[in-house]
Amino acid sequence: MSAVQQFQRSLSELADTESTVTTPEEFPDVLEAAIEQPAVGAELPFDSVSLDGTDVTLDPSPDQLREAETGVSGSRLGIASLGTVAVESRSAGDEFVSLYPETHVVAVRESDLRTDLKSGFEWLDEEFEDGNRSFILATGPSATGDMGALVQGVHGPERVHVIIIQDNE
Repeated sequence: MSAVQQFQRSLSELADTESTVTTPEEFPDVLEAAIEQPAVGAELPFDSVSLDGTDVTLDPSPDQLREAETGVSGSRLGIASLGTVAVESRSAGDEFVSLYPETHVVAVRESDLRTDLKSGFEWLDEEFEDGNRSFILATGPSATGDMGALVQGVHGPERVHVIIIQDNE
């Protein structure tokens, strides 16, 4: 099973989580179908796709974050066996746009998928050595059972849509 297939399988086992595989050329249309307005975002950390020309507000104000239905960010790490993505805390605002809106749409490149947690930690170790030390590992929607029944969306999004971008890297 390829890393993409494993990642999609893991994502399908999570509540309120879906995924789409696309090419860089199809990305704007796939993104448009995945977001509900108003949408806020952090510029994507890739050269192959961007949020330019989309109906996503970059560098949102606190009010725009509160009012947003969808937050869009990119991840440079996906862990296929878990359906986990790493949200980096960058000045572009990835952390805020991924946690405040009810839906998080996250783009990850196929080449950034690691098969398991061990290989994900190896990637993180390299990032830490390069001075990038702030990441959130997110697996599906936010959920807590602290007060009894499982409740989603308490500490973050209620829904997650992962867009996997095919590449040749």
